Amino acid sequence: MAHIAVVTGGTRGIGAATSRMLKAEGHVVAAVYHGDDAAAKAFARETGIATYKWDVADFAACQAGAAQIAAALGPIDILVNNAGITRDAMLHHMTYEQWRAVMDTDLTSCFNMSRAVIEGMRTRHFGRIINVTSINGQKGQMGQANYAAAKAGIIGFTKALALESASKGITVNAVAPGYTMTDMVAAVPQDILQKITAQIPVGRLGRPDEIARAVAFLAREDAGFITGATLTINGGQYMA
Repeated sequence: MAHIAVVTGGTRGIGAATSRMLKAEGHVVAAVYHGDDAAAKAFARETGIATYKWDVADFAACQAGAAQIAAALGPIDILVNNAGITRDAMLHHMTYEQWRAVMDTDLTSCFNMSRAVIEGMRTRHFGRIINVTSINGQKGQMGQANYAAAKAGIIGFTKALALESASKGITVNAVAPGYTMTDMVAAVPQDILQKITAQIPVGRLGRPDEIARAVAFLAREDAGFITGATLTINGGQYMA
């Protein structure tokens, strides 16, 4: 059965692959973005997927944006919280602004967006929420105290919301990608990227479509017995 699906950070990288995959599964998809207008326009033109622009770190914007999508497309039954940024620095050099920006965009956004859709899902007794965390939220990473804390927080948020929602037909799960070939990873210096790849047992970086396929599976109606889970997709680099 087709549902209305919202993907944050949905026009680039893993989010773009997820938006495409959910559309291929038959869902009506709304891709939310914040920064790159040119990329969003190109994505919408290429895929035919509707795009919406707002800052997922802004609670009021999430409330208004979700209402706009629901009015235009219908009730939101699938939410993929994928939006994320990095502001890397060793903690003794990290500014409060770097800490706050990552926590707000990566973690608080999960609350903002989930809060905007959860009441409707509970009323309809159906929902799928999939939160994108990270291998570094599971194992930690030097220079990423902000990012690792936010991504670890997503796992705890996922488990708590899963417990609250299970009796209402809503599943809440997380996927934890390893290093995946996105613009964010491509910006890593080549020598460091080679060292990272050498630590991955399968010998390569992940592909966005591999992460998207897992998200699409968790969004299916027949995945209803899976909730509170974190699916690691990292080529064997870290086995949680």
